[in-house]
Amino acid sequence: MSTITIPKQEYQRLKRQSAAYRAVAAGRFAYIVRDDVETVMKDFEKTELYSKKFLADLEKGLRRSSVYGKT
Repeated sequence: MSTITIPKQEYQRLKRQSAAYRAVAAGRFAYIVRDDVETVMKDFEKTELYSKKFLADLEKGLRRSSVYGKT
């Protein structure tokens, strides 16, 4: 790994920018409207494009997803 040296003021500026970016990004994703798992599953099933195994795996993944409050 290489070492890069920058002035302290530059480091502090970059650190503030990074924190501001994270705050903006977090705020944007907080407003995403999510359908519940049952609605998502019904939509996928209606298409009749996916196998039962895929749908079962999808539902399991959605229920475990951080999007739905699980990790």
